[in-house]
Amino acid sequence: MSVAPTAELAALGLAAILQAGQIALAGWSMNRDVGPRWNAGPRDSEPELSPLTGRLRRAVANHFEALAFFTIAVVMVQLTGSNGTLTAICAWIYLLARMVYVPAYAFGWSPGRSIVFGVGFVATMVMIVAGLF
Repeated sequence: MSVAPTAELAALGLAAILQAGQIALAGWSMNRDVGPRWNAGPRDSEPELSPLTGRLRRAVANHFEALAFFTIAVVMVQLTGSNGTLTAICAWIYLLARMVYVPAYAFGWSPGRSIVFGVGFVATMVMIVAGLF
């Protein structure tokens, strides 16, 4: 049986692709700083990384944290049948916020980065609340 994904599931899949892209971007930046030999090695010591690489790596870690909440939100609305216009809009807001968050973090936009994070987090929490009620 073939069923088209809901907006929430589509946003979740695209968020996973975004995360993979972030990992690749942070890896590229790290290779530029320390070379592919260190990056592919055991990483027993911590080299000096550029501020950009540090920010890109922290953005990856932050998205893993945010993605856990967003995944819970999507699962909740899917399993409870609570998905609808509100949760679809929230899912796309989350994805857009995460897309903006990468350059916001990489280029040190302050307080913009925190605002962008907050928008995505609130959208996720609205979805979770929708799944509860």
